Amino acid sequence: MTSRKKVLLKVIILGDSGVGKTSLMNQYVNKKFSNQYKATIGADFLTKEVMIWDTAGQERFQSLGVAFYRGADCCVLVFDVTAPNTFKTLDSWRDEFLIQASPRDPENFPFVVLGNKIDLENRQVTTKRAQAWCQSKNNIPYFETSAKEAINVEQAFQTIARNALKQETEVELKLQLLRDSLDHLLSWLSETPPSPVTSPPPPRERTSLLVFLRHATVHSINTTPH
Repeated sequence: MTSRKKVLLKVIILGDSGVGKTSLMNQYVNKKFSNQYKATIGADFLTKEVMIWDTAGQERFQSLGVAFYRGADCCVLVFDVTAPNTFKTLDSWRDEFLIQASPRDPENFPFVVLGNKIDLENRQVTTKRAQAWCQSKNNIPYFETSAKEAINVEQAFQTIARNALKQETEVELKLQLLRDSLDHLLSWLSETPPSPVTSPPPPRERTSLLVFLRHATVHSINTTPH
């Protein structure tokens, strides 16, 4: 019997430069906040029960996206409540993720939206406006956060982890159905007698087909995320 490996979830954080993606990640993982801003080049990688990929917001780095997006279990979209333009680009970030990641079920892929920097006074994007956008996108969960003051960061990432786990579990169930179907097909091919109308196929061809199907079954098991 194959032992199950520990579930490792992959979460992608997207949003414009300066909205606080790295600060949110650091606050959640390390309980730290830095006032110094340094543009993320490529991706930061930290782990706290989930893999959190913090991708760069600069357009010149977005070509790195495909390698980072693939295999994601949840996508976090972050904007700055004091910068309306960062909210307006959520559509393009969401669309870009769906294109690059190519999830099996894009309509139901789990997103979470974070409106960050609520500790600042010059707020420009209202809660109502942000909630309306999330509701229009299949009721995406929405949290208003402050990486600096650690407001709602833990709660947001708890939801992110739960949604990622649900996504991973659903994918596992679908792959299990596929494996079961292949097992039934293999059993049928092994037990079904040759048709009396036609001569039986050469043993080599029959063996090759079984080997191919068995290989497909093993391959799907080995590539299942755990």
